[in-house]
Amino acid sequence: GGGRGGGREVLVRVEKVKMKKPFLGGYRHKETGVQYHNAAAQTLPIKRPAKGVELFQRETQTVKTRNKYQQVTVDAATQMDRTGCFISDQTDKIIVSGEREMAEDYHKRVLKNVLVLQTYWRRWLATKYVNALRQDRKARDQWEQEETVRKRKEKEAHMKREFDRRMNPKTKEDFDLLYHALEMWRQDELKEINRTTSGPERKAALCALLEQEADLIASIGRHKLVAAENNKEKEAKRFLDATAAPKSWIAFDGGVTEMDTPYTLRAKQLRDIYNSITMKGLLRDERLDVLLTLKCTVQEHDCKLTRDIVELVDREAELLIRGLDNNALEGLRKRISSLFLQYCKTPLFNAEAARHIKVPQDPSVLCRNIYYCRSCCLYLPSTDFELSTHSRAVGHCRKCKELDNRARAREDFTVYRAMLREIQRTEEDKKESSQIVFLVQEEDLRYLVENIWSSMSALSACNDLYDLALVRWDKGRHWAPWNCVLLTKDEARAHLKLDNVQKAYGQAFVQKVEHRHLLAKSHFSSIFTAAEHLKRKAAALPLVRSKEREITASPQKQLLTQTDEQTACAIAS
Repeated sequence: GGGRGGGREVLVRVEKVKMKKPFLGGYRHKETGVQYHNAAAQTLPIKRPAKGVELFQRETQTVKTRNKYQQVTVDAATQMDRTGCFISDQTDKIIVSGEREMAEDYHKRVLKNVLVLQTYWRRWLATKYVNALRQDRKARDQWEQEETVRKRKEKEAHMKREFDRRMNPKTKEDFDLLYHALEMWRQDELKEINRTTSGPERKAALCALLEQEADLIASIGRHKLVAAENNKEKEAKRFLDATAAPKSWIAFDGGVTEMDTPYTLRAKQLRDIYNSITMKGLLRDERLDVLLTLKCTVQEHDCKLTRDIVELVDREAELLIRGLDNNALEGLRKRISSLFLQYCKTPLFNAEAARHIKVPQDPSVLCRNIYYCRSCCLYLPSTDFELSTHSRAVGHCRKCKELDNRARAREDFTVYRAMLREIQRTEEDKKESSQIVFLVQEEDLRYLVENIWSSMSALSACNDLYDLALVRWDKGRHWAPWNCVLLTKDEARAHLKLDNVQKAYGQAFVQKVEHRHLLAKSHFSSIFTAAEHLKRKAAALPLVRSKEREITASPQKQLLTQTDEQTACAIAS
C-alpha cells in the first residue's frame, strides 16, 4: 500500500462457475429503457444431510435431462485386470437376464389388477349404501312405531277426555255432546222399535222410550245446575282477577311494561277481601277479622247495598260469638259473598269494573247495536246474535238457538268449533291480516266439510273428523273456502312443505280440488262484500301509538267485535 492517505490494493479471486444465474427480478428505467436486474449470489446452496433414503432416482425423472457441474471433493479410480495386475473374481456374480415380458402381456396384467381393485372398491361402496339404507329403514320403522304409539295415546286420551266430558260436564260444549249422544241413542232405539214391533206393542215401546228420554234429560238438567254453580264461582274469580290486573303495554324496546293505577289497586283490595270471605276452614278469630275488614270497606259508601252487607256481617259476627256451628252459617255466608260480589261489580264502588261489565254505563252507547230477538222477545246487543255468511236479517239470539237445538236437532258442533279455532290460530300466527277466516262461522265450516269435501280426506279418504284439518291449498294466498283442502293432520304437515302443488300432485287430483273450490266459491260468494266492509271499518278505526298500545286480543278478533254485524250481513245479502 502507499503512504498516508494513499490507496490500498486488494487481491480479489474470481471463480468462474459454469452455471446460469437465476433471474430474481428487477426494474426498467422509464426514460432510457435500460433494464436493471437484481444481483444473485455465486455460492452454491447448502447441501442437506443425507437421510439414508434415496430421494432421486432416474426412473422418477422426466425424459428431458440436464447436466449439473459441481466440484468433486474426493478423487476415485478404477482398476481392471491386465498383465502384471491380478484381480480375484471370487466375489463376482454372473447376472443373466430373465424372461422378457411383452407390452401386451404387461397391459393385461395391469388391467387384471385394476379390475380386482375396482371389484373391492365397488363392493365397499355397495356395502356402505346398503348400510345406509338399512339405517334409514330402521329409523323409518322406529318413527312409524313412535307415530303408532303417539296416535294410540292421542286416541286413548281423546276417548278418556270424551268420557270425562260425558260423566262430568262443565261447559256448554260438554252439554251439547250429551244432548247429541242422547239424540243418537234415541234414533237407534226408535229404529229398533220400528223394526221389531208394531201396533200396540210399538206404542208401548215408544212411551217407555219417551219416559227414558225424559229421565235422561232430567239427569242432564241436574248436571247443568251443578256446573252452573261451579262456573259461577269461576266467573266471579275471573272477573275480579281481570279488574285487579295491572295496565300492560309494549315499550319501545319490545318489553312489556306493567303499571298499577289507583283503580287497579282498589280492585285488588276488593279481590283479596272476596277471596278471604269465601275461604273455608278459617278459625273464629280469623273469620271475625275478615268480617271487620269487610265492614270497614263497605262503610265508605252509604246505600241500601252497603247497609244490607253491614247488617249481615253484624249478624254473622254475633252468631260466631255465640258459638254457632259453621254449617248453620253456610247460607248466611253465601248471601254475604253474593252481595259483596255485587258490590265489586258496581262501577261506583269499583271503577275498574266499568271496563269489564257487559252492560255499558253510558246510555248513548247502550242504544247502539241493539236488536230484537223474535223468539225470546228481548232487545239484546249485536254480540248476542250469531250470523252466518248467508244471513239476510237478525233472527234469533244465541241462547234461543241453543235451546232450539237441544230441543229438536241436538247437533254437536264441537268438532267444527275446534277445527275453526285451529284455522284461526294458524292464520293469526302467519300475521298476514287475513279476514275471511274470521267471517266463517261454525255452520259454514260444517257445510264446507260435509257438503264440499264429503267429511273425508281428499287424499286418503279418512273420515275421522278429529284427525282432519282444513289447510291452505296454495300456501302463498290467504285461507278461504276456495283456497283450502281437507286432509289428515299428517298429510297436512306434508302438504304445507310443498312449493308447487300443481307439480306435486297429479292432474286428475288437481282438477278435482279445483272443482270443489268452484263449488265453495259459488256458495260463499257473499263473503267478498263482508270482507270489503271489514276493510273499510278497519281503515276508519283510529290508530294507536306503539308506546301506548295495550296488550289485547288479536286485531282480527277485536275488529270483528267492533263491526256492525247487521250491516255486514245486509251488504253480504
